[in-house]
Amino acid sequence: MCCKSFLKVMMFIFNGIIFLAGILILGLGVWVAVDSDSLLRLLERVKDMPAEVFQLDYVGYVLIGLGAVLLIIGFLGCCGAITENKCMLLTFFSIVLIIFIIEVAGGVVLLVFRDVVDELFNSIEDKVRKDIQSNYGKDGDMTSLWNATMEQFHCCGYKNYTDFQGSPFNTLHGGDIYPSTCCLPGLLRCTIYEAHYSSIQGCFIKLVQVLEDNSLIIAGVAMGIAALEIAAMVVSMVIYCNVVKKPK
Repeated sequence: MCCKSFLKVMMFIFNGIIFLAGILILGLGVWVAVDSDSLLRLLERVKDMPAEVFQLDYVGYVLIGLGAVLLIIGFLGCCGAITENKCMLLTFFSIVLIIFIIEVAGGVVLLVFRDVVDELFNSIEDKVRKDIQSNYGKDGDMTSLWNATMEQFHCCGYKNYTDFQGSPFNTLHGGDIYPSTCCLPGLLRCTIYEAHYSSIQGCFIKLVQVLEDNSLIIAGVAMGIAALEIAAMVVSMVIYCNVVKKPK
């Protein structure tokens, strides 16, 4: 009886942690979906963009879905253990097993994805730069979108201020003025000299860093959750078997 009570407490703790992890991943997914949106929208304006780039937009939604499933799992596990409901315990075990397999596959994909991101964005650099040099300062929607993105992420152009050389905005100002976000705050004019010495990073360098940092966080959280899920599956089956063996 004491052992059984201990298992129920452990089951409650495991699933409480899974529930909290679900909230964390859900929040991270919302952040990725919202904050990466403006950067990815810039790519939609560039012609002949590889289709793989737009698949990045799905990362946030996958995380939201995973977080929601973990919330359901945590609820089923806690209620199943407390009430000793065989249906809940078996449903919990089945869902956790499926999620565990998906997480293992997802962890491998994320580790590979870290190496692919740099290569992918380097391959589209010339196309984005040509779009900036052709339309920044002439196309109002495109200019506003770039300005909003640069202000939000504190970045400059695709890789740096040189992306704006020869653009309508740059040409209009005598070839020596760049967007204010390409220089350190407080300067009245962002000249080529100030832009060079400010060394503001490009927006897509920032995006790569965000994606890489998030992939490490997600992989680490997934590994921790996987360990908890294995323990929770074992405990749920022990409780389930004990319930089955109860005399009628």
